[in-house]
Amino acid sequence: MSFSKRILGKANGLAGIILVSLVLGVALLGSVYTPHDPLKSDLLNRFAESSLSHPLGTDMFGRDILSRLMRGAWVSVSIGFATLLIPVVLGTLLGAAAGYFRGWFDRSLIVVLDALMAFPGLLIALGLMAIIGPNRYGVILALSVAYLPAVTRVVRGSVLSVSQSEFVEASTTMGNSRFYTLLVHVLPNCVAPLIVLTTMMFGWVLLAESALSFLGLGVPPPEPSWGNILAEAKAHLMRYPMLGLLPGLCISVALLGVNFLGDALRDELDPKSTTSKEVN
Repeated sequence: MSFSKRILGKANGLAGIILVSLVLGVALLGSVYTPHDPLKSDLLNRFAESSLSHPLGTDMFGRDILSRLMRGAWVSVSIGFATLLIPVVLGTLLGAAAGYFRGWFDRSLIVVLDALMAFPGLLIALGLMAIIGPNRYGVILALSVAYLPAVTRVVRGSVLSVSQSEFVEASTTMGNSRFYTLLVHVLPNCVAPLIVLTTMMFGWVLLAESALSFLGLGVPPPEPSWGNILAEAKAHLMRYPMLGLLPGLCISVALLGVNFLGDALRDELDPKSTTSKEVN
C-alpha cells in the first residue's frame, strides 16, 4: 500500500487532509477573488445581517465579512509558508553541519540554541516585533528566528543518530568525501522527523501570527488577517458575537486540520511509535 493511501486510511489523516485542503483552497481563492473588496468601507451598511449580497454580514465599518475572512486566510497561510521556509532550510543546514562534523561549531551552536530555547518562541517573536514594528515581513522574520532552534535541534539529533550507522561508515570506507556522505546517505534518512516537525510547525506559526496580529504587532490593518479581524471585533462581541466567532472558528479549523495531519504523519513515519503499537 502506498504512503498516501496509508495516510488516507487513518481517520486522523483523512480528517487532517480534508481540513487542510479546505483552508488552503479558501486561501488560494482569496488571493485572486473575493465577493467584495475586503478593504472597502460602507459606513451606511454597518453590522448588516446575512443576505445574498453579504452571506456572513458586514463588520463595524460595513466591510464584507466573508471577503475579509477569505483574504485573511491568504494572508495568514502565506505568512505561515514563508515563515517555515527560513527555519527549515537554515535549520537543516546548521543542524546537519553540527551533527555530522561536530567540533567547535557544534559546541558553539548548542550554547546559542540552549539560550534561545530557554524562552518561549512567542516571547522571542514579541520582543523582535517590538523592535521591528508591525508589518508582514517583520512577522516572517520574527517567527523564523523563534522557531529556528527547534528545527536545528531535531535535524542535529537525527544526523547524530544516522551518522553512527554502518552504511555511513561503509560510504566513508569506500573513499567518498564526508560532504558526499552527508548529502547522499545521511540527510535523506533524516527527512521523516523533519516532515513531521514542519507539519506541526505550520499550525504553531498560524497561531503565533494570529496572536501577534491580535496584539497589534502583526499584519497592520486594514489588511485583513484572522488575528487582526478578531482584534477589531473584540469591542463589539457582546452585541455582535459572530464578528469574533467566525475568525476564531477559521483559526480552530486550520489548527485542528494541521494537528490531525501531523499526528497521522508521526504515526506513519516515526518507527518508535510504530514499534510501540506493535508491542501493545
